[in-house]
Amino acid sequence: MRTSAAYGLAFLSSFCILLIEIVAGRILAPFLGVSLYTWTSIIGVILTGLSIGSFLGGRLGDAYPSVKTLGWLLLLSGAFVLFTAPLTNLVAPAQFNAPLIVRILAVTTAIFLVPSCLLGMILPVIVRVTLRSVDQAGVFVGRIYALSAVGSVAGAFSAGFLLISWVGTRNIILMAGSLLLCAAILPGTLVRTMKPALAALVLPSVLLWWAYERAFTPLLHEDTSFYRESDYFTIRIIDVTRPDGLPPVKALVLDNLLHSYVNPLDPLDLEYAYEKAYREVFDWKYRPDRSLATLTIGGGGYTFPRYIEKKYPRAFVDVVEIDPEVTRTVYDRLGLSRGTRIRTFNVDGRWYVRNCGALYDAIFVDVFNDLSLPYHLTTREFALQLRRALKPDGIVISNVVDNFREGLFLPSYLKTMESVFGRGSVALLAVSTQYKDAGTGTFIVLAGRRPVDMAGLETHLGATVRDRTLVSVVPAGVTERMIAGRPSVVLTDDHAPVDNLIAPVFEERFGYRRK
Repeated sequence: MRTSAAYGLAFLSSFCILLIEIVAGRILAPFLGVSLYTWTSIIGVILTGLSIGSFLGGRLGDAYPSVKTLGWLLLLSGAFVLFTAPLTNLVAPAQFNAPLIVRILAVTTAIFLVPSCLLGMILPVIVRVTLRSVDQAGVFVGRIYALSAVGSVAGAFSAGFLLISWVGTRNIILMAGSLLLCAAILPGTLVRTMKPALAALVLPSVLLWWAYERAFTPLLHEDTSFYRESDYFTIRIIDVTRPDGLPPVKALVLDNLLHSYVNPLDPLDLEYAYEKAYREVFDWKYRPDRSLATLTIGGGGYTFPRYIEKKYPRAFVDVVEIDPEVTRTVYDRLGLSRGTRIRTFNVDGRWYVRNCGALYDAIFVDVFNDLSLPYHLTTREFALQLRRALKPDGIVISNVVDNFREGLFLPSYLKTMESVFGRGSVALLAVSTQYKDAGTGTFIVLAGRRPVDMAGLETHLGATVRDRTLVSVVPAGVTERMIAGRPSVVLTDDHAPVDNLIAPVFEERFGYRRK
């Protein structure tokens, strides 16, 4: 085998390995969320496959030192890479009773272990069938591994920076598998001349064309009206019919999280209970004619920022949404007017708060859920930055999902906020009147530079007779006992084990753990 061909195949195989590794996280996100566990499983499974493949490839190359051996490996690798897309549709949604880590590891192994093992076998076989003398072995092997590393870098950068947003994850899988099949069939591997090579490509091309819709399109809800993959999320819009004659709304789903309900015709129509709780807090604290500045970190469907814009005509409304494609979807599909007063910043929330230089009356931290937690927005260091961005009487409002009776993230987050704002300046609201018995639910953490007047809020809630009152003030003593009675920690940039803390709630959501 010519050394130039060997170098090219080494580059190609490693390029495809990293394409698959980067895509794996995105393709599993709608089913398993995005967490430390997911990425740990993906990296671990693929490295395991490569290790096994390297060992087996060395044995195979010694037993069958032929270019055809390499051709068959490329062919099988391409076929199994192509099969990962339909296999994801079969395996990832499956329900079985197992701990969270076991389930994620099992799903990842079932989909990606064999393709990574086959791809790992290619490099040792390339070396075996190309190297004719040990005199230049060091130079040749060094070049092979250098080009392999360059291929890995190219695959990672291509997938992460370009291809996912351009063509989508499943089309990347189609591309990687097709490249490997072409490499197997082109002259010099399984066939010797161009005509048989072109003839051999006809059958897989016809099969791929026939199976494309079934194999390379994601499973979508029947009411899905929009689907797009961005650099950050799988974005879906689902049309939702509400009971009791209420007008239909649109639901924005990011990966596996139903993030927002939006009524494009009525910004004052709030569906989520925690957003109704936000409304109660605002009704208590701010008059509609007041001039105020608000910041929402985590725009999603822009539901509450639109409510503020409508209800408070003198308000300045800023939104930080890291994904520009989500913002574009809100404008194009969820009815946000191009003439809105809402200002959007498509950057990371922490970067914005650190550099904005503005002061706000209210900052909403709407990025926490039970599927993924951006740990850098949970820490004491970020809380200090939030405090500096508040006006003297301003408040931070964070919504948190956790189990009230035994959750570990909520008391740690409360303890972290208290370490910055001080005891008495942090309070907890429950988005339920039966929060003690409800188990997992949504809670709102209020924090201010001055002590929060919870007695005043409780009086306001008691005087409210509207059905929309869904929020309860959790007594300070109950909150203190929660923090003291559980293994809570102050979350810092150096130690923020949020995936571990929220794991029991994640398991509960998917039915792996009883409520």
